Amino acid sequence: MGDTYGVVKVAAVQAASVFLDRERSTEKACRLILEAASRGARVIGFPEGFIPAHPVWYHHHAATGAVSNKLAVELFKNAVEIPGPETVALGAAARAANAYVVIGVCEKVPNTTGTMFNTQIYFGPDGSIIRKHQKIMPTVGERLVHMGGFGDTFGAFQSEFGPMSGLICGENSNPLAVFALIAEGTRIHVMSWPNHFPTSGDPLRNRVAIDSQAFAQMSKAFVISACGTVDERMIAMLEAGPIGEKFLRNPDCCGGSLIVDPLSRIIAGPMGPEEGILFADCDLDLSIQMKLRHDFAGHYNRPDIFQLHVNRAAPQLYHQHGPAALSLAVAEALAPPPAQLPAPEEE
Repeated sequence: MGDTYGVVKVAAVQAASVFLDRERSTEKACRLILEAASRGARVIGFPEGFIPAHPVWYHHHAATGAVSNKLAVELFKNAVEIPGPETVALGAAARAANAYVVIGVCEKVPNTTGTMFNTQIYFGPDGSIIRKHQKIMPTVGERLVHMGGFGDTFGAFQSEFGPMSGLICGENSNPLAVFALIAEGTRIHVMSWPNHFPTSGDPLRNRVAIDSQAFAQMSKAFVISACGTVDERMIAMLEAGPIGEKFLRNPDCCGGSLIVDPLSRIIAGPMGPEEGILFADCDLDLSIQMKLRHDFAGHYNRPDIFQLHVNRAAPQLYHQHGPAALSLAVAEALAPPPAQLPAPEEE
C-alpha cells in the first residue's frame, strides 16, 4: 500500500493588530485561530509582530524623535514574554483548534527593560510551544528596537504532516536561510509579513508574491504568506501627517496574503487590504512529484561542490565565576546539593 502523505487544509490570517495593546491583540488572535479552525484549518499562519504591533513608525518618523520614542516605549511595555500569560492563551486556542499555529510577536527578555526580538512562536495542536524563531537580522527600522536572534532558534520543526518551518519578512529571501530549511525537508512553510513596507519602493504585496513563489520553486513546499493590514486605530496612533496618512490609506500599501503550491502557483489570494482568512487544501503528494524533478538538497545538488554549515549555538554574553561575587542567599540557591554519604553497613 505504501506511505500516505495526505491533504491538509491551511490558513493565512490577514488582520490588523490592536495596535500596541498586548492583551487585546492576543484576544483577537485567539478568536481568529478558532475562526480558522471552524473551517477546517490544521495549520494557521499569522503576520509579523501581530502581538502587539510591528515598529512601522520608523517609516514615518525620525529614529530619535518624540513620536518614535513614545511608540517604542509602548512596544516594550506591551511586548510578550515566552512563556507568559499570552502564550498560555494562544496555546489554549491552538489546543481548542487542534491546529498548528505560527504567530508573530514582539518578544522581550524577562526581567529586563530594554531587549526585544522579532519572533515567531510555533504552537502544536496540543497547545504546547514547539519552539520559537527569533528573526536573525532585523531589517531597517527594526534594528532600533530588535536584537537579532541566533542559530539556537533557527530551523524546521516536526509535525504530523512532516517538517514545517517559518521565517519572518526579509528572511524569506535570504538564500542561505532558505537553503537550510530546504535541507531540513520543510513541506509547509509560513512567511510572516508586516502591514506595510517603507514609503519608498515597491508595495509589500509585490515582494510577498515574488518571495512566496520563489521559496515554493526552490523547496517544493507549500507556502503560507500571512500579511498584516492597516486600521484606523493604527493610523491615528502613528501620527504620520497628511502625506503618511495618504500612503497608509492607499489600498496597495498593505495586505497581499496568499498561499502557493509546490508548482509555484498561487492557489489562494492574493488578498487586498481587507481583513480576512485565506484557506487552501494542500495535497502533500504534489511535493513528491516536484522533487522528482528538482531536489535541491538531494539528487539535484552537488555536495562535493556546495556545502552549508549552520551554527546552532547561541553566544553567552554574561558569565559568573564563583559565589564570592554573589549574595549569600543567591550563592546558596545556586550551590549544588550536598553529597549524600552512603549509609553505614550493618555488621
